Amino acid sequence: MERIWLEKSYPSEVPFEIDADKYPSIVAMFTRYSTKFSDKTAFINMGKSITYEELSVQATAFAAYLQQDLGLQKGDKLAIMVPNCLQYPIALFGALLAGLTVVNVNPLYTSRELEHQLKDSETKAILIIENFAETLEKIVENTDVKHIIMTSLGDRLGLIKGTIVNCVVKYVKKMVPAFSLPQAVRFNATLKRGADLTFSPVELCGDDLAFLQYTGGTTGPSKGAMLTHRNMVANLLQAKAAIRPMLKEGEELVVTALPLYHIFALTANCLTFFTLGGTNLLITNPRDMPGFVKELSKHRFTAITGVNTLFNGLLNTPGFSDLDFSSLKMSLGGGMAVQRPVAERWKKVTNTRLLEGYGLTECAPLVTISPYTISEYDGSIGLPASSTDVKIMRDDGTEADIGESGEMWVKGPQVMLGYYKSEAATNDVLKDGWFATGDIAVMDDKGFFSIVDRKKDMIIVSGFNVYPNEIEEVLAMHEDVLESAAVGVKSDSSGEIVKVFVVSKSGDLDEETLIKHCRQYLTSYKVPKLVEFRKELPKTNVGKILRRELR
Repeated sequence: MERIWLEKSYPSEVPFEIDADKYPSIVAMFTRYSTKFSDKTAFINMGKSITYEELSVQATAFAAYLQQDLGLQKGDKLAIMVPNCLQYPIALFGALLAGLTVVNVNPLYTSRELEHQLKDSETKAILIIENFAETLEKIVENTDVKHIIMTSLGDRLGLIKGTIVNCVVKYVKKMVPAFSLPQAVRFNATLKRGADLTFSPVELCGDDLAFLQYTGGTTGPSKGAMLTHRNMVANLLQAKAAIRPMLKEGEELVVTALPLYHIFALTANCLTFFTLGGTNLLITNPRDMPGFVKELSKHRFTAITGVNTLFNGLLNTPGFSDLDFSSLKMSLGGGMAVQRPVAERWKKVTNTRLLEGYGLTECAPLVTISPYTISEYDGSIGLPASSTDVKIMRDDGTEADIGESGEMWVKGPQVMLGYYKSEAATNDVLKDGWFATGDIAVMDDKGFFSIVDRKKDMIIVSGFNVYPNEIEEVLAMHEDVLESAAVGVKSDSSGEIVKVFVVSKSGDLDEETLIKHCRQYLTSYKVPKLVEFRKELPKTNVGKILRRELR
């Protein structure tokens, strides 16, 4: 497909190409900008800030500890299982400095989900917040994990405030279930110990593995997308190229409410704004909307990223519309489709347009983004990022014409290496350097793309991918489920919710029992919200359940 977007629609200030080899690794990028912006504030959380220089010192101490005390080698895996707090960037950059591969883990995972991810990734060490240590305790013996580093929410907030926060979380709110992991070392102790050790710089290149970012599968368990240092550097430069004309170096404060373990916030907020000398305002619990709005009132924020659900939630929270939006330059939605009513109301309240980005875990994640020059919401997912090729393919393997729908294929330096230890799954989606997204899209005569359907059966709940296969596997674990199918149905609040169709063996199974069963094995956003019992499910002539027909 001809790159007609470059001639017809690309803003003049956005380069057609980026140099994916500008930095040999994320570490080289980190070293450059932590020096350049040493006195600037890098991250803020719960009123506590950390400068670029302080972050560099603490990350280096953590790297030294991982190397010298734990004996971890280049390429070993460190899982990070913490929400948005100062511990995350310290551990993230520390692990990368030590040459490790980071495995991001959702803290809300059940023990079943956690066990699969730790075993599949061959993780040797984990940093976990104590609120969820009970989950790890149940399964750690079944994994390769040899080292556990424990942290509490207030650990980097200073002695007095940190102690108060930790006491409230543990004893007042009772958010830390009892656990026993006697081998665990405290995070603060690792930094103290690491400060006395000598860090040995690790030679890294673009092909080295930076992240194993897990994404579900429509067939089989979740898979680790292998994202190299080059993939991540390329994508942060692509994101930066698209938004740079709106922003000024050393002057930006971006609201980071999406968790940094999610690829969108990791690239768009943590890495991209780092190269701008920006400040990330980390929101630990964005579900507490009144608390979120109160936190926003304390800062002159210039940028915010999120999913449609988050923007909609803010718009419907008392006090949000009274905030001072005079500094806000950029609002970016991704992870799920931005809805027109939300985008239009957002502009009315904040006086900034809500740009939309489209991406996938396998693309680190950015593929397309609205040009910063658009004045109104247009329902499209924008134009391909710099150095990105996109084409629309028919089912017969030929390229579609302008205005004709087909599967969207992507090519660029941000496309993953493949799925970890899964050659067959990799070959299903990577074809001669092109990544087949599974999304059905169309391109107009100006080069703007729109998603019209989904080829895969994936469900997107508030920006998080949910895979029917996993839910059906959990349902099958119930002794009274004969067969089942999970589909996504539209929701005003979260984009989609999970609905399951179930055939009961006895005919006596009820919705409450089934949902209670699912809660044992699935994190909350994957748990079905709707259950429909049927005598039988529609199938193909070879017996495959037709989810599309049920949808």
